Amino acid sequence: MPVNTKAARTRAKAAGRTASDLRSNPYVQRLIEDAELRDNVREAVEHARKAYKRMNNGKGPAKALMEDRKLQRELRNTADSLKEASERARGRRRKRHPLRKLIGLAIIGGIAAMIFSEGARKAVLDKLFGAEEEFTYTSTTSPPVTASTPG
Repeated sequence: MPVNTKAARTRAKAAGRTASDLRSNPYVQRLIEDAELRDNVREAVEHARKAYKRMNNGKGPAKALMEDRKLQRELRNTADSLKEASERARGRRRKRHPLRKLIGLAIIGGIAAMIFSEGARKAVLDKLFGAEEEFTYTSTTSPPVTASTPG
């Protein structure tokens, strides 16, 4: 069926251009090919819908934002999903830092050992401040006790 009006021809030409522009766009290509990116976008939309429903629960939006913890959590989840989607769309990968996690775990383990083990605590204090000196206290206020021999 031929296009009769000039407006219809212009719309058809614009639609064809838009579709070809979208096919050549690297972000759209990545969205089509990357399942994890699509999941992130889907999660962001779902969290945003839930947040919108919670915000329209009869309270004012300002009051809901300040008091509703579930709304705040949904908004935080929305932001996290959008951040992950944008990083994924730009082709950036999150950097993994396994050594950083290992060091953190070692520090936490060391602190726990210091708290729960008296021997470890004494060993560390001896290394830091030197060994504790043992001493005996003798009072100078009482007279010395002498042994008396009977007679």
